[in-house]
Amino acid sequence: MSTPTADQEKTLTQTGSAKVGYFRWVVCALLFFAATINYIDRQVLGLLKSTLQEQFAFSERDYAAIVFSFQLAYAIGLLFAGRVMDELGTRKGFALALIVWSLAAMAHAAANWFPALQAPSLLINPPSIVLLTGAAAGFALARFVLGLGEAGNFPAAIKTVAEWFPKKERALATGIFNSGANVGAIITPLVVPWIALHWGWQWAFIVTGAIGFVWLLFWLPLYRPLDEHPRLSSAELNYIRSDPPESTTPIPWAKVFPHRQTWAFALGKFMTDPIWWLYLFWIPDFLKRNHGLDLSSIGLPIVVIYLIADVGSIGGGWLSSSLIKRGWSINRARKTAMLVCALSVVPIVFAAKVSNVWLAVALIGLAAAAHQGWSANIFTLTSDMFPKQAVGSVVGIGGMAGAVGGMLIALIVGEILETTGSYVPIFIIAGSTYLLALLIIHLLVPKLEPVKISE
Repeated sequence: MSTPTADQEKTLTQTGSAKVGYFRWVVCALLFFAATINYIDRQVLGLLKSTLQEQFAFSERDYAAIVFSFQLAYAIGLLFAGRVMDELGTRKGFALALIVWSLAAMAHAAANWFPALQAPSLLINPPSIVLLTGAAAGFALARFVLGLGEAGNFPAAIKTVAEWFPKKERALATGIFNSGANVGAIITPLVVPWIALHWGWQWAFIVTGAIGFVWLLFWLPLYRPLDEHPRLSSAELNYIRSDPPESTTPIPWAKVFPHRQTWAFALGKFMTDPIWWLYLFWIPDFLKRNHGLDLSSIGLPIVVIYLIADVGSIGGGWLSSSLIKRGWSINRARKTAMLVCALSVVPIVFAAKVSNVWLAVALIGLAAAAHQGWSANIFTLTSDMFPKQAVGSVVGIGGMAGAVGGMLIALIVGEILETTGSYVPIFIIAGSTYLLALLIIHLLVPKLEPVKISE
């Protein structure tokens, strides 16, 4: 197989679909809808928090323990998801992950069916293991299985992109499928409250969970390995494999873990990922508690928050790239963009005190947008500092750290709400965390320099 010349490559880039086919973009569309479903299923609980608390008399600690169960399973799932995809292949592995999380999502509807059910959880004040019972235990177990299944989405999607796209298209394909998460976060508050109000909260879980099986009806017939695919032309196959050979030997965690650059990324994720989980699982409750919004009125404010967040996702990456194009060093550009994002989160400390709901939505939306911009830049730090064979390991360590942070924030928020009933200290934590995280990153890595790691 010959490598395209520069002129041929330019032509293929400009008129790729016409020249070589488009089926790889069909695969990308499937990944997009999987990410959309993934976020829909994880967000339903947060939207129904107040409804479920009223029906089952959950305490704030009970709800925090239910969220903790998801975060714990998600962290465990990240450890094994990549290996499962490698062993089963993306077709079977992705299907398995989606079946698991879809069944778990639907199982939430039966969470109160077993009054004698018990499930262990943690308490931080005082530190101890406690037993959830009845409906709380049912929701915790359903969330745990949901976390195990949903952990497979991102590793499977990244592996699929690597298999189906040449390097020059991978960033675009990843950006497209990852935008499905934001679409899911926007769709959910529009659909779930309506279903719950008209059919009951159980059907909100059943309907959203069942969407995954509709996705499978497209995934299984349409997806095959490249060499076996009947709808993939030889021209498109050659285009997908047009990159020169490269080393694919992964670098294990043991070789990247001792480096301070790894710790900088992992601590940054540990401190800031939990704030995003806070928005997903508690903002609907905040709007109900502070502004009296119920299921019939909460949809639009949540949609506005995530629309603003979308702007930050694009803007944060654009800012550092723009500064680099103007001649700034990578170190200065990345950290300046992260500083802008960290400062933009600070105003959320006032969100719990404002009386106007739309001003609160604007402050939360700005913070969510800043998080997305921060996230775009902190992920890029890995490719700035590490060879490509080590990026996967470093991202895996950071993902684990972020998931552990998410487990802790669930318990902390539950304890604060149980004892104070106020979101003021919670938003103070959210508003100050990014500046502290950036300081730690800068102290550990004063300059973003490449790390040399032997294979």
